[in-house]
Amino acid sequence: MSSKVYFAPARATRWDYSASQAAGLERLIEKVDFGSAIGEGEYVAVKTHFGSWGAHRIVRPRFLRILADAVKAVGGKPFVCDTVRIKGWDYLEVANQNGINPQSVGCPVILADGIFGCDSIEVEAGPVLGHMPLATAIYDAPAMVVVSHCKGHIQAGYGGAIKNLAMGGAAGSHRSGEWQKARGHLHAATDASRVTRDPELCTLCLQCMHVCPLGAISEVDGELVVDDDKCWRCGRCERVCPEGAIRLDKRSMADFQTGLAEAAQAVLNTFEPGKVLYFDFALEVQPECDCMPVADVPVVQDQGILASTDVVAVEQATLDLINSSVPLPGSLAEERGIQAGQRILPEVLGVDGQLQVDAAAQIGLGHKVYELVSV
Repeated sequence: MSSKVYFAPARATRWDYSASQAAGLERLIEKVDFGSAIGEGEYVAVKTHFGSWGAHRIVRPRFLRILADAVKAVGGKPFVCDTVRIKGWDYLEVANQNGINPQSVGCPVILADGIFGCDSIEVEAGPVLGHMPLATAIYDAPAMVVVSHCKGHIQAGYGGAIKNLAMGGAAGSHRSGEWQKARGHLHAATDASRVTRDPELCTLCLQCMHVCPLGAISEVDGELVVDDDKCWRCGRCERVCPEGAIRLDKRSMADFQTGLAEAAQAVLNTFEPGKVLYFDFALEVQPECDCMPVADVPVVQDQGILASTDVVAVEQATLDLINSSVPLPGSLAEERGIQAGQRILPEVLGVDGQLQVDAAAQIGLGHKVYELVSV
């Protein structure tokens, strides 16, 4: 079986609004038919990522406004949301600084797991995860539009709709204070590894300490100290260390990628069939996630926006477009010697995001075979 994926290319070939990316998004909305997914008066979660301090390559507020207006046009009541990444008040301020607020997007902007990141309901997941703490506002919403900025990711290799559902649907915290009961569970569900440091390689540049979202790394008397009870094994410290002095050992990449697919399934199981729509923005495809405190140069040229009712199909189509593109000069892809014809993201990051798409297909979330329809 195959699924249709609609595609609005980034390239503008005429000096007319109809050739703009905004108009292309409007045509995508018509193709996936909001009216069939959204009922009169239904609250609709428009799930996206707010970015981070220093990270601005997110889905632009202009596009979120078009999507929110389309929800309202069919009688729905949209709210743009994400889950807590840093402290909730600060994260809403990040969203505001990145231009995401009720005035710009035309609807409420909320944290789906509450201002403290603790509002969640535990739902069943697959054999790797076992369970997942799902943000209550997503759990309670009868319909959802998944709006994903597609890029690289430190652990997943690729961050698109599956990661947006999985890690973005999980609550950031738990009232018990245990990271294993919140989003950290997705990072280390089957992994008892710890962060280790080689003091002979470490130059105390402190990049690992500054990039840690949980404050789990500190400097004490000229030594780095990792609080294992706080650390949820996200891998940021390992990624930023210029000397290779800090690392996570014994990570099972296959389990992590499968866990992402299971978490996405756990989120989608709370919706009736046909109530979730997917928009993948293959624009400004940077090598890092939007949660990192920087926005690096994109590794490939803008591709466009893809939309579908099938999460696996839209992810496969997006990955195929990105990975088959030409690496951009001045990017991490060029720095690492990636040539045209190589699969861009796996070669740049050393992690193949195809694994999560394969896992999602295997557990029945959709079809990898797709028909790409340009609009």
